[in-house]
Amino acid sequence: MKYKFLEHTADVMFEAQGKNLNEVFENAALAVFDVQCDLKKIKPKIKEKIKLKNESAGDLLFDFLEELIYLKDAKYMLFGKFDVKITQKKMVYYLESSAFGEKINPKRHELKTDVKAITLHEFFLKKTSRGWRCRVLLDI
Repeated sequence: MKYKFLEHTADVMFEAQGKNLNEVFENAALAVFDVQCDLKKIKPKIKEKIKLKNESAGDLLFDFLEELIYLKDAKYMLFGKFDVKITQKKMVYYLESSAFGEKINPKRHELKTDVKAITLHEFFLKKTSRGWRCRVLLDI
């Protein structure tokens, strides 16, 4: 399981996991878009490059997901594939990512729930014995 949705009263919460930071970031990004549309209908026509840095891996994940929501809203885009590379130099994490997707087409993309933002409520990213796991609450 790459990610699973959890019961929540008003918003949408999920947990994602991965064997490393790259994979948990990719799976969290997939979950953000899976709640909004059918991932199988998104064609990788456009590549958006994202570069971010932060002193905290958790804050970097938060920033990354927020950037994806910004791109969805500002450029009217949906993404269905992500290549993430995270490196750490000294005390700073660096993210370089490519998000692959296309412009929203109402004839092909049946939009489900619109994600407005990522919240910090119950948000976490932690290392486990099997890799990395995060929990994210989406403001819808």
